[in-house]
Amino acid sequence: MAKLFESLQLGSLNLRNKIIIAPMCQYSATDDGEITYWHEQQWANYALSGAGLCIIEASAVQAQGRISYADVGLWNDTQRDKIKALLDNIQQLSPMPFAIQLAHAGRKASTDKPWLGKGQIAPDHVHGWQTVAPSEIAFGAHDMLPHSLSIDEIKQIQADFAAAAVRAVDAGFQLIEVHAAHGYLLHQFLSPLSNQRTDEYGGSFENRIRMTLEVLQAIKTAVPQNFPVGVRISATDWMQPTVSWDIESSIGLSLALQQLGAAYIHVSSGGLHELQDIKIGANYQVPFAEQIKSKVSIPVIAVGLITEPEQAEAILQNDQADAIALARAIQYDPRWPWHAAAALGAEIEISPQYLRCQPHGLKQLFKPFNY
Repeated sequence: MAKLFESLQLGSLNLRNKIIIAPMCQYSATDDGEITYWHEQQWANYALSGAGLCIIEASAVQAQGRISYADVGLWNDTQRDKIKALLDNIQQLSPMPFAIQLAHAGRKASTDKPWLGKGQIAPDHVHGWQTVAPSEIAFGAHDMLPHSLSIDEIKQIQADFAAAAVRAVDAGFQLIEVHAAHGYLLHQFLSPLSNQRTDEYGGSFENRIRMTLEVLQAIKTAVPQNFPVGVRISATDWMQPTVSWDIESSIGLSLALQQLGAAYIHVSSGGLHELQDIKIGANYQVPFAEQIKSKVSIPVIAVGLITEPEQAEAILQNDQADAIALARAIQYDPRWPWHAAAALGAEIEISPQYLRCQPHGLKQLFKPFNY
C-alpha cells in the first residue's frame, strides 16, 4: 500500500490518509469576520476531496489580528455559531475531520484583499487599523510602524488564543493548529529581525520562543484533555542565519513544543522579511521538515510545491516527513487525492454518490466512506 494512503495519528485524532489540505486564506469573510456562502461551497469541496484532513484558513483571535478586513475570525460567539452550523452540514457529506488554524497577523495586518492591491491600509481608513508587534519595526519600508505590545497586551493575546480555541472546539473542529509561521505575530516574536525587546519576551532564544510556548500552553489548558493541537512554523527566514530565525532555531523550538504536548509540527518557511531570498523549487521546504523529523518523535508535516503523487509518495518513503500538506495544488485540482490514488495504485474512500465515476480499468480505486 502506498504510504500516502496509510492512516496517520495526530495526537488523539486518526486520519484516513496522509494528505492534508493546508490553510489557505480566502479573503471572503464579512467585515465582521464571519463566514459567507463562499466558505460553504469551499468547505464542501474540501470535504468531498478524499483528503485525510482539512485545516481551514488562518482565523484571527482578535479583530486587529486579521491579515485583512475580509478574513475569518473566531473572537466572538456569533462567528463560532455560524461556523458550527456549516460544519454540522459538512459532516453530512463526509467523515473527513476539519481543523482550524488560529492566528494573529501582528505587523502584517490591516491589508487589502490581495487581488485589489498590495500594501497596508492606514488606521484612519474604514478598512484599516493600528497594527501591533513585539517591537516597533515595520515589515516593509512603506508599511506603518506597529505598536509595540506591552506585557498586559501580550497576556491578553494569549488569553484570546485560548478563548478562540474553546470556540473552535464548540464549533466542531477536531484539531487546532497554532500559526507561528509566515511572518505573523508569533513568528515576529521568534525572529531577532522583528523582535528587539529587552524584557522576558526578547533577546535570548529562550525568551523569543516564550510567546509561542505560552500560547500553546494556554490553548492546551483551555481545551479538553488530549484534544490535538499542532503548530505551523517557518523553518527559516531565508536571511543571514546569524541574525535571523533558522533551521537550528526551529529544531530547538520543535523540541520545546513537543515537550509541551504539541500534536505535530507543520513545516513551512519565510514570510518574515521583505528582503528574504527564497530558493523556490519542487520540494524546496522538504529538507527543513526532514531535519526537524530527525530530532522529534511527533509527526512532521511537509508542505511547499509538492504537486505530484509520486513526489509526495517519495517524501514519505524516504522518511522525510510523516504527512503531506497541499495548498495551491488542491485548489487547482480539488480531486487531487483521487488522482493520486489512481497514480499510486491505492484505494481511496469517497462519497457513495461518486462511486459510479470509477475510471474504467482501475479496479477498486474507490470505496464508500465508512462512517
